[in-house]
Amino acid sequence: MNPLVKSAIIDETPCVSISKTMTTDPTQSSAINRADARIGIALGSGSARGWAHIGVLRALAEMGVHPGVITGSSIGALVGGAYASNQLDVLERWVISLTRRDILSFLDISLLEGGFIKGEKLMAFASTYVGGLDIQSLPLSFAAVATELQTGREIWLRKGDLLNSIRASIALPGIFSPIKLDGRWLVDGGLVDPVPISPCRAMGAEVVIAVNLNGDIVGKRNKPKAPDKSQKKKRSVDDTDVWARLSNQFTASFIEQKEAFLSRLVGESKDTPGLFDVMANSLNIMQDRITRSRMAGDPPDVLLAPRLSRLGLMEFDQAAVAIDEGRACVERMRPALDQMLSEL
Repeated sequence: MNPLVKSAIIDETPCVSISKTMTTDPTQSSAINRADARIGIALGSGSARGWAHIGVLRALAEMGVHPGVITGSSIGALVGGAYASNQLDVLERWVISLTRRDILSFLDISLLEGGFIKGEKLMAFASTYVGGLDIQSLPLSFAAVATELQTGREIWLRKGDLLNSIRASIALPGIFSPIKLDGRWLVDGGLVDPVPISPCRAMGAEVVIAVNLNGDIVGKRNKPKAPDKSQKKKRSVDDTDVWARLSNQFTASFIEQKEAFLSRLVGESKDTPGLFDVMANSLNIMQDRITRSRMAGDPPDVLLAPRLSRLGLMEFDQAAVAIDEGRACVERMRPALDQMLSEL
């Protein structure tokens, strides 16, 4: 079971201790110093497509748009938390370097934790950058959205530990295990608010830019992926000893079978979608319908919709593609963004 960790739920007594100092980048620090509290950005859920948020934030900054209020659901909470904590440059360098092997190495499989992946390996890595940071200590206003599993309530995480808040928001049901905060089991925020516009307005934003990653997922066709030949190369054995060769062959065979099994789960090696793709895409379709319904009642001032329907759930190694499309969708909406700025 996940340990009981300190809550980040709104209205709880804030924790102000910080065990780590943030590593700042001069470029992003300058952007944060120019942040406008009147502008909010709602970063939506969407698994690997979420790296597009990085491109969106970069392109907006180049236009002179620096949101002072950041809200995120699921992957949007991860990127938004990095941006609000001055760590976007670090996150971008990491995601650009990701390979499929790296992704598989983060999958700590467990069938007894309420999800297929415990997420401990990923969070241990993330703690290197945002561990020990308190949300209220961040230079920008930030909220991660999660869902209370028992009641279905929407929870805005605005206080407490940043990493725990992000972990709760990305707990995609059936895939990542839920996390317990103050006696409440929390799961992915995308279940109730895939594009969190309402929290942005509640936190004081006069205008809201929303990023919907699921707008074009309906009708997605899963195309077979070309096998990664680099992962199938046999290890060279310099030692001519027979036993050394046999041992090496056994180890290589075991590793290949393990990776083949995980690849089947994420849909990498077959024409049919993997288990993760089926589960996540079903949730994404549901989230798209929820998003349309919620935006009908509370529309954003500008809606950005990256076109990334071909990107699968676990294709986190395609960050460059997602980031480029994030930039492109900002460019497509430049007239609307200019109009928004002129009315501030």
